[in-house]
Amino acid sequence: MNPTLLEILPLAHKGYCCSQILVLLALAAQGRENPDLVRAAMGLCHGMGGSGGACGILTGSCLALGLYIGKGREDEMPFEQGDALVADFVDWFTERVKDDYGDITCAAILNDGKPDPSRCGGLMADAWNHILELLVSYGIDPAEGRE
Repeated sequence: MNPTLLEILPLAHKGYCCSQILVLLALAAQGRENPDLVRAAMGLCHGMGGSGGACGILTGSCLALGLYIGKGREDEMPFEQGDALVADFVDWFTERVKDDYGDITCAAILNDGKPDPSRCGGLMADAWNHILELLVSYGIDPAEGRE
């Protein structure tokens, strides 16, 4: 079984949604906890508030990437290539799901069904692995976070 999936499934069984799981993976990679951020990521669950809109794997991944590249304080500068990095992820995700599901919405991926860890788990694992690859390709150590 995919080692990333072995990290994801216990979190899904604990009741976290896709967007929250991706944030939890990013925080864990950095050796950090941030319950407020994980709680806030709930707003992206199931296509943003359960609406079936943009997939939580996509939006949660963008949020997780923001942990590495975004500006968090007045004295910080965002990562100069941050927009390009996120755009690379969005392009990858769109290409990855459009052929199989027709669209990047939660409703399309789940065929208007309920969230399904077995269906989404592989996609989420692929997304997390791609996040790690992108970070490294842009010269960012996934274990290093911004405080």
